[in-house]
Amino acid sequence: MPVSPALARYLAFRRTLPPHPPLVHRTVRARGLDFAVYTTPAKPSTPPLLCINGGLLFDHKLLWPALAPLAQQRQLIFYDQRGRGLSAAPPGIAASRIEFDAGDVPALREALGVQQWDVLGHSWGGGIAMLSTALDTAQSPHAVRRLVLVNAVGVTSDWLPLLHDAGLARLAGDARARLAAHTVERLATPDLAVHAAYAQAYFPAWFADRAFADSVNPLRGDSVTGAHVVARLRRDGYDWIDQLRDLPVPTLVVHGAADVLPLSEAERTAQLLARARLVPIPEAGHNPFWEAPDAFFAAVHAFLAEEAPTF
Repeated sequence: MPVSPALARYLAFRRTLPPHPPLVHRTVRARGLDFAVYTTPAKPSTPPLLCINGGLLFDHKLLWPALAPLAQQRQLIFYDQRGRGLSAAPPGIAASRIEFDAGDVPALREALGVQQWDVLGHSWGGGIAMLSTALDTAQSPHAVRRLVLVNAVGVTSDWLPLLHDAGLARLAGDARARLAAHTVERLATPDLAVHAAYAQAYFPAWFADRAFADSVNPLRGDSVTGAHVVARLRRDGYDWIDQLRDLPVPTLVVHGAADVLPLSEAERTAQLLARARLVPIPEAGHNPFWEAPDAFFAAVHAFLAEEAPTF
């Protein structure tokens, strides 16, 4: 069977890379919880880069080793969000919300003894990254040097009710039937089994190249805390415009132009933030670090290497 163009690009890119560095695991206490934190080797001449995964049901493995090429130039910091992976679940799980995840990030920075870092967030992790940067810079103006948003969720939840039908339109055959068997109404309840099964059924819709999707084994979400966060977002919606308007941090908005989460949401985010630059990645869906790695990593490397804003 011939390899799809996107998969061929990814395999060719991967062959150019050195072995990815090891992750060192440690436990860090912040806001009364023990967080699992993972770091690559330090790069003393540059600030570290915090990488915040999306998915909400998942841990840091969604972004590692996918983002390993960034470790060639700087230290990467990953962590499992509260109640995900090896991080402790909070008390009162039923009250969980994404704003609590955002509040953890400045606390983790302080607990790690980091005065300034760059922050990257993917998908829902992009939402956490935006909210946490707004919180952190309000108290410590220089805490976040640069912000990278990778196929981030929109600044309001307007896109969310449309996502199910967009996914169905992207799929065909058995994959479409698996997604069609789910109803979005059930996602307003925090049933982990429902959310985990839906995430797996939706997984291939995130790709521009269906053959690439078929080559990837999706992880299964296993966080009860995350199921409560997702259910609340589905049920209540959100609007972060007031918190994020004119965010003072230079921001790169990277978005796969063929993502089922529409490019128009990235355009709206870039327009709202005070110092944002939008870089669409052609022929890529929700995970441009897989489907278009050359363009993705070139854009991120260049942005993080800039000494001063150019916009």
